Amino acid sequence: MATTSRGRAQDRERVAGGQEHEVRYEADKENVSKDEVKSAVKNAGNSRNKVEDELEKKS
Repeated sequence: MATTSRGRAQDRERVAGGQEHEVRYEADKENVSKDEVKSAVKNAGNSRNKVEDELEKKS
């Protein structure tokens, strides 16, 4: 697991639905709206793979 410049663990396998920058990144990456990403996190959990699978189902 990567660490930040402050020495904290950084988990890139998860999408924090409450963090605007993470939601925006995933929305841009998957070419969907931020609301769709938030809905996918709510439905599938915060695993990045599950969120991306959920977004693919809706496409």
